[in-house]
Amino acid sequence: MNVTIAYIEEPPFGWTDYDGVPKGADLELANTVLRAIGITQIEHRLTTFSELLPGVEAGRWDMNVPLFVTPERAGLVAFSLPVWAISDGFLIRAGNLKGLRSYASLAERPDARLGIIAGQVQHQSAKEAGVADEQIVIFEEQAEAIEAVRSEAIDAYASTALGNRILAERIGDSVVAVDHEAREYGDYHVPVGAFSFNKSNTSLINAVNGQLRSYLGSQMHRATMAKYGLTNREIDPAVVRRADVEL
Repeated sequence: MNVTIAYIEEPPFGWTDYDGVPKGADLELANTVLRAIGITQIEHRLTTFSELLPGVEAGRWDMNVPLFVTPERAGLVAFSLPVWAISDGFLIRAGNLKGLRSYASLAERPDARLGIIAGQVQHQSAKEAGVADEQIVIFEEQAEAIEAVRSEAIDAYASTALGNRILAERIGDSVVAVDHEAREYGDYHVPVGAFSFNKSNTSLINAVNGQLRSYLGSQMHRATMAKYGLTNREIDPAVVRRADVEL
């Protein structure tokens, strides 16, 4: 049986390596789970974030790499059990001259501009924190947002805190990652991410969830994710909260 999984360029979750081979934490997790349920052929399809949900909904591929679970998205696709829980953060120029530490702090600076990838949950989070529409610049690709930070076209790029830390390490001294200030509701309410599928693909959904139940949180799972920078902080909330997600 062949399964095609779509991914985007977003280290450490997924990226195309120098040799053209797709790699990343989410892709390795997917490969491990799919092989364990008997899938012998796995194809990886590079796409854009805005095409992930429409693509799997239309049947152009079988599943997507994990993305944040929201009620709106759950109306379009079926989500697996959650596989990680990650808070937001900023990628900013070194020095952080405007003191940007959270969406709220950016909202207090009318001169600050925030870059966000079209369709990502960070857009709604920023608006709920008071960031004005005129402060937000929408990009289709992560590389465009990163270049805008480096060229000073925007002051910050919002994405996952973990992803931005990896980006900052790769880019070097010109940018830094800023984890958002801790929220009062605690780590176990940080948004969770999950694989997504066409709602009619029940056999694949059930098989993947069955394997995730036995694999997530295991010693092997934690060791594998640690290679990409995911720690117990990102794994434990997802393991605890998986029963809260409607499947």
